[in-house]
Amino acid sequence: MTVTLADVAARARVSPATVSRVLNGNYPVAASTRERVLRAVDDLDYVLNGPASSLAAATSDLVGILVNDIADPFFGIMAGAAQTEIGGPGDGSGRAGGEKLAVVCNTGGSPERELTYLTLLQRQRAAAVVLTGGAVEDPAHQAAMAAKLAKLADAGTRVVLCGRPPLPDSEAVVAALVFDNRGGGRRLTEHLLSLGHRRIGYVAGPPERTTTRHRLEGHRDAMRAAGIVGDGRGTKGSPSAYDEDRLTVHGPYDRRSGYDATLELLRREPEVTAIVAANDTVALGASAAIRDRGLRIPEDISVAGFDDLPFSVDAVPALTTVRLPLFEAGARAGRLAMGKEPPPPGGIATIPAELMVRGSTAPPRG
Repeated sequence: MTVTLADVAARARVSPATVSRVLNGNYPVAASTRERVLRAVDDLDYVLNGPASSLAAATSDLVGILVNDIADPFFGIMAGAAQTEIGGPGDGSGRAGGEKLAVVCNTGGSPERELTYLTLLQRQRAAAVVLTGGAVEDPAHQAAMAAKLAKLADAGTRVVLCGRPPLPDSEAVVAALVFDNRGGGRRLTEHLLSLGHRRIGYVAGPPERTTTRHRLEGHRDAMRAAGIVGDGRGTKGSPSAYDEDRLTVHGPYDRRSGYDATLELLRREPEVTAIVAANDTVALGASAAIRDRGLRIPEDISVAGFDDLPFSVDAVPALTTVRLPLFEAGARAGRLAMGKEPPPPGGIATIPAELMVRGSTAPPRG
């Protein structure tokens, strides 16, 4: 049943006129009253009819692109590529000709903020929503996301996931473009193993993120397939001396995390010969920590990243990493959001990851 302005007024115990004033922001309202009205709006999931509500079209010209951190090139590249496709070619005249207004929403990695932006886009009757990057693996948040995306889809909003696995039992998504993080993580560690590395430290991302879990699973799958796994009770040099939990440190996807986590890994296992980082930015921090310890890359310790961000090839030495086609994936997400491209079979497409071997990895000494 459609929630009306009167329903919100009844829940907030104010007049419909007061609700209208709060939502339109065109008249001063006491802070406590405003808070009560906004709480009622959220509780009832009320969608404000905008100026375009009298038009035949069910949606507006607005498209939302949700990112964790717009300053992170991983998200910036995808958002920029999607925005190019969403905006349309235009004719240079400044006149509207079917183009959409793409708005980038920076969640800061907050699950609550993610839901808030989706609610705001729902109220604006967004034509499409593109969600980028990994998802939070919390059952309550996943349920809330599934419910919110279902309401968006029911209202005519096209929902596309880019670099994010689909939600369980959710049919609200037009398409999910899923990066092969697990396969990329496995191939990266297989490369290090082929060079002769056995004591490999891993700087992982936040444990609650799907991207973190999939990349780490790929790394551990490779280690186990090589028979290098144990409980840490073995003798030095034996496969059972490898303790995957002791040689894994979690943290944010930023340089500082890479620096601090690498120092911790070197403290735990001074004989580590390689560090795998959650992404290229983390790898930069890891490299700085290794140099500050007076060690050389790759002569003393090899370093590897993930994503193949633009600066990776310019690092010294150039960073061995896993390339994800971020621009191509973002552009495809934009086309799918606009209906310019048919969805993949089953609504899910796996985006391959490519190993890029450069100068930051080499066989261990001795």
